[in-house]
Amino acid sequence: MRRREFVAGLVGAAALAPPAAWAQQPGRIPVVGYLGATAASNWSDWTAAFVQRLRELGWVDGRTVAIEYRWAESRPERYAEIAAEFVRLKVDVILTAGVAVPAVKQATSVIPIVFAVDGDPVGRGLVASLSRPGGNVTGLSTQHADTYGKRLELMREILPDFRRLAILANVDFPGAAQEMREVETAARKLGLDVVDRLEIRKPEDIALAFAALKGAPQVLYLCADALLIATRLRINTFAMGARLLAIYPNRTYLEGGGLISYGVNNTDLFRRAGDYVDKILRGAKPANLPVEQPTKFELIINMTTARALGLKIPESFLVRADEVIE
Repeated sequence: MRRREFVAGLVGAAALAPPAAWAQQPGRIPVVGYLGATAASNWSDWTAAFVQRLRELGWVDGRTVAIEYRWAESRPERYAEIAAEFVRLKVDVILTAGVAVPAVKQATSVIPIVFAVDGDPVGRGLVASLSRPGGNVTGLSTQHADTYGKRLELMREILPDFRRLAILANVDFPGAAQEMREVETAARKLGLDVVDRLEIRKPEDIALAFAALKGAPQVLYLCADALLIATRLRINTFAMGARLLAIYPNRTYLEGGGLISYGVNNTDLFRRAGDYVDKILRGAKPANLPVEQPTKFELIINMTTARALGLKIPESFLVRADEVIE
């Protein structure tokens, strides 16, 4: 019987009682290391979803669990530094997202690691397989290459004469570099010309990349990456200035004025990551927790941006959207 159940009848005690795995360790509560790749503000919705799910499962920050937050501020060198700090602190589990996982994995083969989002955990060597991760890493994968072509098809629906494509990616992030290659393949299958490849590595590269546009692209495809999330306002400003119709991986990018997103709901993935952390804190091993994949994809359109671009969105497209931002 869990301690929380045993003391359920005592006034106020249930909220203070740690779950079973920690009931035998008086004076100590488990510690979760939370590594954010960018700034806290960029991850606020995701963090809130994760914390809320933990609370629902009995893990209340400051009472039954301690969450140590660290933010890399889009500085890749910080991933290893923060990971090393978590190792020194002897945290019980580390929660992060795909871009930072390799550095964390290199820092420890013992502390369980949960990634809330990763595009290709098998291809990047984070896990042995989706069904049997092995090692100390598991989480949620967004590995759905067919969404790349779907995004391009959606753009053709609202721009029937769409022929010329530009792709923007942080090529220092292997996942984004791989996505760029797969988008190029999908574009060829749809008879599209990739006329510009905008390769960036740091925020300062964005202005230079847009200044170097030469193929008169009609659409800009952004490959998922923490750097692009952190600089989405700047990217959207340049995209609007170039009169480019931009399509993004998820809703987060639209908060900076993007046009359309099609992809997974990252907030939901962070919420589901809470279930992984819960299981691990109760004794489960990451090696035995299969990597899950998303079951729902969202189509979201920002009508404010569409109007600013003078773009007429078909009613048939709008009725299929999961959300229309006005």
